[in-house]
Amino acid sequence: MEGLLEEEPHVLPALCNASALVMAALPQLNWSGFYLMAQGQLVLGPFQGKPACIHIPLDRGVCGAAAREKQTQRVADVHLFPGHIACDSASRSELVVPLVRQGQVLGVLDLDSPIPNRFSEEDQEGLEALGTLLAEKCLWDGFRYFE
Repeated sequence: MEGLLEEEPHVLPALCNASALVMAALPQLNWSGFYLMAQGQLVLGPFQGKPACIHIPLDRGVCGAAAREKQTQRVADVHLFPGHIACDSASRSELVVPLVRQGQVLGVLDLDSPIPNRFSEEDQEGLEALGTLLAEKCLWDGFRYFE
């Protein structure tokens, strides 16, 4: 990802390549993508997979919890998560990493799998490092989403 960011640091192309890279590198995923913070909610950004929910309020779902708490959410069974939003009924487990820069949530990296308990601590650590890289190295300045 660092090499891809050297060629294109602007946020939208970088997130497009990041979602494709994650989808290609990690097996057993059915969705890999981003939701971006806009007007107090998460709005669908670049992704790989089936069509997804467009707007996610911060008080709902795994993505909302990650953004609200500024903490990664690794959920073994999404059907047991209070307030889970079922964009794809095939999804069973989920990993959501908040993208935070200078204390501000810019968005989240969201991964879904049809396999229960798919995501390990090692997956979480690697994806958190990717999230940190994207939050720090991408050119978010001047980025306006539906504003």
